Amino acid sequence: MPHEYPPAKFTTDQAPEEEQNIALCKEYMAIAYSPKENQGGKSVTHLCHPDAWFWSPATFPGCTSPMDYADSHSVVMKSVSDLHIIRFDQAWAKGGHVLLRYTAEGSHVGEPYKGIKATGKHAQWSAAAIFEVEDGKIRSFTKDWDQKTMQIQLGWAPVTESDDPRWNAEALANPDKYQKQGSM
Repeated sequence: MPHEYPPAKFTTDQAPEEEQNIALCKEYMAIAYSPKENQGGKSVTHLCHPDAWFWSPATFPGCTSPMDYADSHSVVMKSVSDLHIIRFDQAWAKGGHVLLRYTAEGSHVGEPYKGIKATGKHAQWSAAAIFEVEDGKIRSFTKDWDQKTMQIQLGWAPVTESDDPRWNAEALANPDKYQKQGSM
């Protein structure tokens, strides 16, 4: 099923093979971020080398492959059932390496998450997905994401509201508005 991808704010001219690599990685992300299409690792297996690896120990401990990530992410999406990528902030490739920095959003309107009943709260956050593509398939996926931003906004993090924008749910949800206020 062909996907429509959110727009990219920043990109650059790419060679045809680099464009194909970006498209492959966006396809992976479209499936991994689809509450309907992501049925776990089997949903993305066709896009990955059988021995592909994944790295994000602080946010997805125990996940060692892009298929493991899809499994783990499908669990989060049961709780944040409207989760989706708003835009690709940066999308570019150099040879077999692809960077997709993106902004996503969703609300805790689904199942309880780690014993926390649906809060109904909305969150918006950014992350980076760094891929290595070899022979038209994903060889590796490194995810860089500070999940605190999402957890505070959804009411999952054990913190109280603060005037400090680093710990304020509204400031975390609207970083452009608060960028010039407070220190980071």
